[in-house]
Amino acid sequence: MNAAPTFRRFPDADSVARAAADEIAARAAEALATRPTFSLVLAGGGTPQKTYEALAARHGASVAWNRVHLFWGDERCVAPDDAQSNYAMAKKALLDRVAVPAANVHRMRAEVAPPSRAADEHEVELRAFFGGGAAFPKFDLVLLGVGEDGHTASLFPGHEALAETKRCVVAVRTEAKPPPWRLSLSLPALCAARDVMFLATGAGKRTVIAGVRAGGATYPSALVRPTGRLEWFVDDAALGV
Repeated sequence: MNAAPTFRRFPDADSVARAAADEIAARAAEALATRPTFSLVLAGGGTPQKTYEALAARHGASVAWNRVHLFWGDERCVAPDDAQSNYAMAKKALLDRVAVPAANVHRMRAEVAPPSRAADEHEVELRAFFGGGAAFPKFDLVLLGVGEDGHTASLFPGHEALAETKRCVVAVRTEAKPPPWRLSLSLPALCAARDVMFLATGAGKRTVIAGVRAGGATYPSALVRPTGRLEWFVDDAALGV
């Protein structure tokens, strides 16, 4: 049975970032005690950026970065040095500040056209890395943000991508937020993860979080139920207290 969410509350966004950074480092150490590598899926957004900065500052020297493999939950179809790129944000906040080998960085090459080809290429890379035995990759830890509409990664409410059952990576066209084309891990790929951590701060997330806590919500973020732990790191503003 897949995990039900638990919520960890903090006073503000900076506290969420520090606590999440410490938890990521602890999960990495836990995984690397019994497995050769630790696979971490990164998210885009302001709170994840603060988390990556805290992770580099607090654990840059303690994590065995040479055994960490980095992936992304979604990417905008822009160049990797574009200001809108999730990879570009993570590179500045984390990759440039820790000793992670370039070969361990598995970014979505979303600049490849058309987006369907980019999705196919990343699908091949994921299945090659994790092996072909399982239906979906089993990431050790997936970090996710959440939008005010309840979307997560680039899975938006009512979008046909939510119905995907076979692919790990989908090309998503949406008018909900620019740019219109994105790549995203599919819902089954997110649910196949060992653990998932949502990072959500600010009053704009209050309605979504209330729905998730109450149960029965149909937001894409509420549909992510991994095989292991599912935790939401939230601040007082997001909880409405």
